[in-house]
Amino acid sequence: MSKSNTLIRVCTAVFVALTIVSVPSSASADVIPRKILTGWLPYYSMKTSLPSVVSNADLIREVMPFWYTLKFNGKTNGVVATDLYSPANPSIPISQPLSAIRNAGISIIPTITDGTTKMVLSNLLAKTASRTQVVKTIVDLVVSQNYEGIDLDFEGFAFVDGNTSWTTTQPRWVAFIKELSVALHAQKKILSISTPYLFNPAEKQKGYFVYAWNLIAQDIDRLRIMTYDYSVAKPGPIGPLAWAEKTVQYAISVMPPSKVYIGLAGYGRDWVTSVAGVCPASVSAVVKAGAKAATFVMRDAATLAQSYGATPVYDEVLSEVTFNYQKVYNGQTSAGLATTCTASRTAWYQDARSYASRSALVSKYRLGGVTAWTLGMEDVMASQSIRQAALAIAPDEVSSTLRISNATLKYGEATTVDAQFLLPDKVPVQGLIVHLETQGINESTWREIYVTTTLMDGTISVPLILAKGGSIRARSDGTWERSESISPAIQISVLRKIAISPPSSAPHDSNFTISGVISPHESGAPVYLEKWKAGSWVAQGTPLTTDGDGKFLFTTSEKVRGFVKYRVSLPTSEVMAGVQSEPFTVVIR
Repeated sequence: MSKSNTLIRVCTAVFVALTIVSVPSSASADVIPRKILTGWLPYYSMKTSLPSVVSNADLIREVMPFWYTLKFNGKTNGVVATDLYSPANPSIPISQPLSAIRNAGISIIPTITDGTTKMVLSNLLAKTASRTQVVKTIVDLVVSQNYEGIDLDFEGFAFVDGNTSWTTTQPRWVAFIKELSVALHAQKKILSISTPYLFNPAEKQKGYFVYAWNLIAQDIDRLRIMTYDYSVAKPGPIGPLAWAEKTVQYAISVMPPSKVYIGLAGYGRDWVTSVAGVCPASVSAVVKAGAKAATFVMRDAATLAQSYGATPVYDEVLSEVTFNYQKVYNGQTSAGLATTCTASRTAWYQDARSYASRSALVSKYRLGGVTAWTLGMEDVMASQSIRQAALAIAPDEVSSTLRISNATLKYGEATTVDAQFLLPDKVPVQGLIVHLETQGINESTWREIYVTTTLMDGTISVPLILAKGGSIRARSDGTWERSESISPAIQISVLRKIAISPPSSAPHDSNFTISGVISPHESGAPVYLEKWKAGSWVAQGTPLTTDGDGKFLFTTSEKVRGFVKYRVSLPTSEVMAGVQSEPFTVVIR
């Protein structure tokens, strides 16, 4: 990846009479596509995966960098989250792709795999202490990198441990998911899982029931179904459409469809079906009937077929493409004799039409979207087919305005926040759930402070008392029919209040006290006593600091009889604007 791949967005805010209007991300487009595409970014293919993400940012809400694995540490008898990205990309710091993704407005939910050996992870999840340690390892990774969540790809249960272990592992997995869900949700993070297919347990063909979708449905936020690898050992489709739809139907019977993502294969397989002649020793192990299939990426499929004079045929029922060809291998036998063989080969892969038919299931069942293994394998037409499907089911764009009655408040003083939510044709949206959120000065996260719903005219009006300054915004929930709307933020300053208890008079040449308290109560705040002298305010001595109740006490004296004007001043802090008390006069007698 080069720096030119990094997307830089420049935002300009225009403030007019404290009213701000949210602007759609593509002002020139009549329709903005629904963000239905997600997918994985392997650590070993960033040069192709990352540009695909950035160029399709209008379709993508979140991605899963395939960058981490759990390893067992025998010395500590625990697991560690191992970074796979950095060793594979030593010259490109991880911060660069993360910045590119975030600058594109895309959430990051990295995938962590099971990198342990047979039954190790299952046995760790069986014990309360070690299960909690696994949970902590994952949560610490998410929080330390400020990721939006985690995606679990624990395929070892399915393909390493063996299906005889599934009955034993299933309750361990369920207990782990529930504990991890609580821990992540406490941090406002997302829990995603990626698993092979399941069918209704009541049916004869159950699929990979170890993952128990029905028992964890309420605990997870995303289910990404690997609806591919249907044919591995023998020639056949990568993931037939009806087979993929059947597992989707089971998934949405046990959880909300919005949690479910159907898998897309960006690769194809190429099998040897028969061999005539004796193959050279250099290829004899792989060029034989029943050998492991070769793989290729979708964007190379047409070129591969053309190079052997093959004609790809699209199967309407399976919604996949296949072609047959012959390849001649020349070389020498292990004895050094010249030899040749001709292999008959069969290839299967998904293309743009395959992606379109699977994307259509998103609309049919109102799914969360599609998820690609992997982003960057697809050709341009495949991306465009997803875009067309996303445009066809685009939610109505909602715009919002935000107004506040007063942007500078005294502590304890109320301000009224008004917002309105409209469709593109200016029709108000009634019944939208709206969240008022604040972000403190020097804070990076938004905190919800109030929830309400819009009235018939699409408005809300909420009186608020804020304890400290910062920014405020209004955010409406997205639904299948309507997009989420987030208003740009308005800055609010909150001034501390100073209550003063001065004497009305004091004898000259004698000490007297001026006490007070600041609100909100704050310990250690610097407080200045200032005197009006020669046309300006002059600080008297060094500042005091408030105690735990926000109280302070000045001791001073005056040598000359007369009227002396004072005030108390607090400088600007990290979270509060500076403020001065009302001037007060002490008669010096």
